Amino acid sequence: MKQVILQEFLSLDGLAAGPGDSTDFVPAATRGDSTFGREQLAFIDTIDTILLGRKTYEMFADYWPNVAEGDDKPFADKLNAIPKIVFSRTLDRAPWGTFDEARIVGNDAAPEVRKLKQQSGKNMVVWGSLTLAQSLIKEGLVDEYRLVFCPVVLGSGRPLFRDKVDELDMSLVDTTSHDLGAVQLKYTQNGRRASSRASTTKHTKRTKEILTGARGV
Repeated sequence: MKQVILQEFLSLDGLAAGPGDSTDFVPAATRGDSTFGREQLAFIDTIDTILLGRKTYEMFADYWPNVAEGDDKPFADKLNAIPKIVFSRTLDRAPWGTFDEARIVGNDAAPEVRKLKQQSGKNMVVWGSLTLAQSLIKEGLVDEYRLVFCPVVLGSGRPLFRDKVDELDMSLVDTTSHDLGAVQLKYTQNGRRASSRASTTKHTKRTKEILTGARGV
């Protein structure tokens, strides 16, 4: 059974996008980071399907198919070859440079993702795609969260977890500190809603301890 892995890049105040939906803080915190690059190369070898929303698709399709040299090329070569699904009610096609087009799904994401999870093979990844990510979180379809906290406070923008999101019972399974100050926290969902606020409080406290230590405060 395939799993859905959500890798989301967040500010220290928990925002996935800043004012105007800007995500400029992500490349500023990761580009040229050798430990992050090695981790991503290893990660993408565990993936055989990429799930994207329209906006993230448009950003990715404008960049990754055109990487012909430099530090990003090994990752780009792998990413460009992986089948992609774009969830959009407005797109008719999803070209990917000279590579195979992404498949469009115009209906709700949850039923499609449930079917995909029943297939054999490697795992699926959601990058960015905040609206898609939030819908899959709501439906309990995310199996693993890779939250990359970047060393910046945005102050305002869009959070990953909405104010009224249900509590989730999570386990912290790994942490990775990167050269430019970002910290990746890997969580798995335990398959049930949190039974009390004590569980959420415990993991929130642990996350704060890790981030504080990473910043050397």
